[in-house]
Amino acid sequence: MKNLIILVFTLGTLTVQAQAVKGKLIIIGGGSRPDDLVERIIAESGLKTGGYCVILPMSSEDPDSSVYYASQQFLERGIKNLFGFNFKKDQPIKASWIDSIRMANLIYITGGDQTRFMGIAEGTEIVTAIHDAYKRGAVVSGTSAGAAVMSKLMITGNELKKKEYAATFETIESNNIEIKTGLGLLTTTIIDQHFLIRSRHNRLLTAIIEHPEMTGIGIDESTAILVNGKNVEVLGASQVLVYKNPAKSRVIKNEKLGARKITVDVYLPGEKFILP
Repeated sequence: MKNLIILVFTLGTLTVQAQAVKGKLIIIGGGSRPDDLVERIIAESGLKTGGYCVILPMSSEDPDSSVYYASQQFLERGIKNLFGFNFKKDQPIKASWIDSIRMANLIYITGGDQTRFMGIAEGTEIVTAIHDAYKRGAVVSGTSAGAAVMSKLMITGNELKKKEYAATFETIESNNIEIKTGLGLLTTTIIDQHFLIRSRHNRLLTAIIEHPEMTGIGIDESTAILVNGKNVEVLGASQVLVYKNPAKSRVIKNEKLGARKITVDVYLPGEKFILP
């Protein structure tokens, strides 16, 4: 009888864990959004049968324009229930906006600067509401900076050893990549974007050598990953690269990083893989 109780409790716990998150992530590597990708976002979020989309433009220096351009492909397809909420740092957070995020079908985070977005959202009800929506069943999507914020460990793009920003890291060095806290919708992966077009291999390799417990996912422009639990599908026009450091290897010599048995997989649109 005791063993039966333990078994029932264990199964019940597993069921609760499996049901903890009902939503999906559609993480776009920046650039243009192909028509089939936009259609998939609409289909996954159920916007054609009701509900609404909340656009969060806080990454952008020009949030009004960001909301406008993010809306166009949805409007062209008859999706009109679109609302842009531009939260501002050190200003009161509107409770009605938080409630709207929590009950949205689709939350879309625009491009810009991921550090700017998290500088406004971190430690606030904004993050809590996004997580609540995701657990409830919403689709959370983002492009470029809006992709980078999905990870718990977020690449800012800055190099700690260089004062000026560069889109591509020239080296694989220790203590050079700046990592800050993102939304944490993904906890075992680090997302990088504009990946192939901007040759960001050095940046993501640095990340998984210095954080070997993480899987690095590099998403090219006009390309996305659809995350449903641990199942991932590649959408769009280009490729997704997945880096792993299973041996947790890390060697340093003259500040340069080395590692052994790093793996890389290159996935094409329509292909699928499993998150750790």
